[in-house]
Amino acid sequence: MVYFGTDAEVCVHVAGFLVTRSGRVERSLHHGLVIDELSNVDDHRMIDGGTHMQMWRVVMLLSAWCWFASGANAEVRTREVEYKQGDTVLQGLMAWDDAVKGRRPGVLVVHEWWGHNEHARAQAKRLAASGYVGFALDMFGKGKVTTHPKEAQAFMSEAQKDPAVMTARFRAALEQLQQDPHVDREQIAAIGYCFGGSVVLDQARAGADLDGVVSFHGMLGTKTPVERGKVKAKILVLTGSIDPFVPAEQVEAFTHEMKAADAKFQVVTFLNAKHAFTNPNAGKAGLDALEYNAEADHKSWVAMLGFFREVFPAFH
Repeated sequence: MVYFGTDAEVCVHVAGFLVTRSGRVERSLHHGLVIDELSNVDDHRMIDGGTHMQMWRVVMLLSAWCWFASGANAEVRTREVEYKQGDTVLQGLMAWDDAVKGRRPGVLVVHEWWGHNEHARAQAKRLAASGYVGFALDMFGKGKVTTHPKEAQAFMSEAQKDPAVMTARFRAALEQLQQDPHVDREQIAAIGYCFGGSVVLDQARAGADLDGVVSFHGMLGTKTPVERGKVKAKILVLTGSIDPFVPAEQVEAFTHEMKAADAKFQVVTFLNAKHAFTNPNAGKAGLDALEYNAEADHKSWVAMLGFFREVFPAFH
């Protein structure tokens, strides 16, 4: 079966593999797949249960199928949304493509520790260009946006003090998304970056009624491992191999946690990618741990789109 999308990538699904025009190869979602991304196709290896397989021949054979109908006809529209959780005023951005007819899946976008900034808003627009409705939500409060690490840490720490408030703000955003006339309220996913990655994973651990969640360079640890059978959402974790905030031990612990919970999850590791690899402004923060990686940014987005094709089969 050939899948056509709108993000300058095409995916071919043959014999259990998902291949993209850029040479990305992955298996369909199953328990605990870990893919080792290398810098070029010829050196690509897949790590699956300890077995290494040379994949460049598969890429060469299948890439002939990978031709894409571009998103030139996309008509992305946006609207600002002001909403509340309790007495806290929050801000959001709803984005959709007017060229897409009918209701479609909605995707929440949870920002990094910087707050509801342009990076999060841009992801909502990219989702819209890919045929979904994207809603960049707000976990901190209207106006709480910064570029300074100390202030960002303060915003994040304040938000994390009360898990109940975190959940309430997530649900408030979910209500806004589900009320949008372009959204099929029965098809909902959430993606998050850095701080936002941990937010969406914690919502999955809590049994949130989501079809899928995607964590981009998010922290994976938890003080309360999930109970077996509680996770409803399919999970995709996209992480960097040299992210000091998400070391290999944390990835391994997360993998064990998800396996014990009988969750459907996938972990993709991008070699030579640090923390915040999707944010072009990561290097401006003055922290060595943060660095933009254009290749990991691009390939992680493609991996997410492939994941959504499995999560929302009726839409594709």
